[in-house]
Amino acid sequence: MPLHRLLIANRGEIAIRVAHAAAELGIATLAIHSEDDVDALHVRRADASAALAGIGPAAYLDIDRIVDVAVREGCDALHPGYGFLSENPALAKRCAAAGIVFVGSTPELLALFGDKLAARALAQRCGVPVLPGTEGEVSVEGAWRFLASLGEGGAMMIKAVAGGGGRGLRAVRSDADVAAAHARCASEAMKAFGNGALYAEALIERARHVEIQLVGDGSGAAVSLGERECSLQRRHQKLVEIAPSPSVSAALCDALAAAALSMAGATRLQGLATIEFLLELDATGECAHWYFIEANPRLQVEHTVTEMVSGVDLVQTQLRIAAGESLGALGLTEAPALRGRAMQLRINLEAAQTEGGATPGAGVEGAAGEVGTVRAVEWPGGPGIRVDSALFGGCRPSARFDPLLAKLVVHSTSADHADLVRKARRALGEARVDGVPTNLGFLRALLDDEAVQANRVDTAFVERHAAALAAAARWSDASRAPTGSASGARPWRGAGNVSPRSQGAPEGPPGCVAVVAPLDGVLLAIVAAPGALLAAGDEIA
Repeated sequence: MPLHRLLIANRGEIAIRVAHAAAELGIATLAIHSEDDVDALHVRRADASAALAGIGPAAYLDIDRIVDVAVREGCDALHPGYGFLSENPALAKRCAAAGIVFVGSTPELLALFGDKLAARALAQRCGVPVLPGTEGEVSVEGAWRFLASLGEGGAMMIKAVAGGGGRGLRAVRSDADVAAAHARCASEAMKAFGNGALYAEALIERARHVEIQLVGDGSGAAVSLGERECSLQRRHQKLVEIAPSPSVSAALCDALAAAALSMAGATRLQGLATIEFLLELDATGECAHWYFIEANPRLQVEHTVTEMVSGVDLVQTQLRIAAGESLGALGLTEAPALRGRAMQLRINLEAAQTEGGATPGAGVEGAAGEVGTVRAVEWPGGPGIRVDSALFGGCRPSARFDPLLAKLVVHSTSADHADLVRKARRALGEARVDGVPTNLGFLRALLDDEAVQANRVDTAFVERHAAALAAAARWSDASRAPTGSASGARPWRGAGNVSPRSQGAPEGPPGCVAVVAPLDGVLLAIVAAPGALLAAGDEIA
């Protein structure tokens, strides 16, 4: 059943990516936009557009309004992209009721994988190892008991059952921290996901993060398109993704793929899914044990690196499976041979902090959520270079949305990881975004690090070295030449990581001093007690 008109229920670079894939299949596209997103590039890249009531993310989360627009505009399919409603079973059900093809997994599979406890249970039924953890929702008392069961020196992660994107997630290493961490995670999860349920798992201090990309056609047949390594991350947010992993043996990758495929077969996967694993490292940096951690039944941000090495257009694959095609018709009855290596670097809107952290959204925003005007954008070129972005000169990124500005993707036909890193450093050296603060300097410092170049990293590497990386990024930005160099060592002098806060603190009530929050977000809790004496660096909220 061919698709004719597709509503893209998303924004930014992923909406543009979906529009490109649909156009190449001859499918007309309809973009949607909030009131404060009318000038966004994704609106121009689609064949037509429709306005949504409201501003910010809330407009893109209005299921009834979005489906009503699809029906009114004659759309026979809807693609949710990633983030927003991409894993919401209510949207998939609403589409089915309206006679619209949902380009993604079934409502049942979205509900299953969206519940991390249910996904853990599925993995166990399939014989896939999981981390030691609580079998159900955990209270504060239950979390205390679980931490005690791990023995002296044990640590745990408290996680949101419906979590994702690093929210509702905290490491706990001491009894004294359990109650506060539990309260924060529950509050954050309730505000982010509408579900404050939590569970606990043992914390692995040294680990790699590796995931398997799957495709299924709903018949029970599924195929693996290989692994991606996502160990370089900050605050559980991925910064760099590589395919295939340069540090995981072929035998181990085969074992991970077999485990992932067993879960896909048990659920009759339709469309795309990523099964994610933690690899516990021994003292030599080798994998001692591996564990399933979660499953995402949707397109991933890092799908680009799999596309580069496999030659498979994953978005077109989604659209064709949604239209009823089988893996056989797609030529995917077996895993394709992978060609070379690929790396994705996430370019974010952020301002660096001295200690190496980052402020998403880059500081003080204007009346419409803007953080500045992009005065100039220049992306690298050459064979094997791809940039997915919605930036353009004159645009005004909003702090109301995710800080991802662009994905720089580099593909090397060489099997040598060092060749890939050199190409990525060169590409970063040519990247320029002027007018708003970005993490380009931080990414350059990251790829300049010898351990990163050799992939001697784990999931805590960036946080352990954050201060040194931030210092290297500041030095690099300060000494940068006026134009990009071919080596990537002294690229263009741009906005870098600098975000001057031009606005002073507002006036508070008499006898009070106003404190400006370092980032835009949701207030979860006031920590400081009234009348308490606070020193510099103390937590307030």
